[in-house]
Amino acid sequence: MDLTRREFTTALTGLVGATGAAGRVPDAPIGDPCNLPAPIRSLSALTSGVVPITDDERRARIAKAQRLMVDQGIGAIVIEPTASMYYYTGVRWSLSERTFAMVLPARGELAWVCPGFEEARARELIRFGTDIRAWEEDESPFALIAGILKDRGATAGRVGMEEQVRFFVMDGLRKAAPGVELVSATPITAGCRMFKSPAELALMQRASDITIAAFKAAFATLQEGMTQHDLEDNMVAALTRVGGSDPWALVGFGESSAFPHGSIKPQRLKRGDIVLLDAGCAVEDYQSDITRTTVFGRPTRRQAEIWNLERRAQDAAFAAARIGVPCEAVDAAARKVLIDAGFGPDYKLPGLPHRTGHGIGLEGHEWTYFVRGNTTPLAPGMCFSDEPMIAIYGEFGIRLEDCLYMAEGGPRFFSRQSTAIDQPF
Repeated sequence: MDLTRREFTTALTGLVGATGAAGRVPDAPIGDPCNLPAPIRSLSALTSGVVPITDDERRARIAKAQRLMVDQGIGAIVIEPTASMYYYTGVRWSLSERTFAMVLPARGELAWVCPGFEEARARELIRFGTDIRAWEEDESPFALIAGILKDRGATAGRVGMEEQVRFFVMDGLRKAAPGVELVSATPITAGCRMFKSPAELALMQRASDITIAAFKAAFATLQEGMTQHDLEDNMVAALTRVGGSDPWALVGFGESSAFPHGSIKPQRLKRGDIVLLDAGCAVEDYQSDITRTTVFGRPTRRQAEIWNLERRAQDAAFAAARIGVPCEAVDAAARKVLIDAGFGPDYKLPGLPHRTGHGIGLEGHEWTYFVRGNTTPLAPGMCFSDEPMIAIYGEFGIRLEDCLYMAEGGPRFFSRQSTAIDQPF
């Protein structure tokens, strides 16, 4: 799915109800298993033996970030409660107007700023760094951050702001520390998070395995007259049964399958319809993202031809993904297959309207991307989706999406590709 998890969840808020929805993210656990379709009811958890990220690995991440800061001439980075904070420290905290932040200095111990009335809870959660500075409701958290920077010797140079830090936090720090140059921390955070460790890859592999098991069960529930929301709910239920956290799904039937992120138009499945299901979940917060496209009934020659073309484009992207090759070359390889077949060119429809793939890890979308203009060279540990969709509005759409990781010898898929339009697994 070529949409950030935050964007996806936000987009769904307010859509569920009278207007329908582009997909489903449940607000509560799935109910009585006895009410589930038989193929889903028969599933069981596949999470045995899952190994969480250790504190030792997080210490190594902090050390790498500090090395990168020295190389980049950055004295510290400031991080709000985002995936990056969790990546380095294991701390989860809700965003609000009350600033909670972590300062990771190039040298020295991590430091924290938190609301005074939350200090006790913060101390329960924080395992890295003992310097925790609390601010009262009539005080400035930004003055405390500035004080940390001064104490860590970072006020004379550049300070990095993690990319999801909100403007009011950055603006407050700029006023509290006028001599500090605020710059992007992305070279540090992406410079760590883009490259997955064996432990991270193992969690992503398990998330992928869980998702495929759920797909098989959900597709076994296809029946004439069901709505797109019925299939979405069945997929979410299946993901929950096999142990996936934060499950989500979006569905397109027939003409609506051409919408990359689904349509709010009511849909009921009928024989001959294309069925596009895009779904994923998390295992220990590491994400999966898989799309399968099939047909309910017997495919037409046209449907099979476009499906086969999509598979060739996905294969071309995979073949182009080699160590040292720029990311944009992967997008170009997939796009060329489609352009040579008369689609496009570029992002024009009918054709491929979006980039070929996105980075994936703790977030469904993270650095870096298979897109034109991205000259970042591929390196071991990088993870991406491979999903060069063919969208034909008024007819149907085909997307095959499998995620891959870069090994020393080249790309490896987390999931086995579909074999044919009527053999999605």
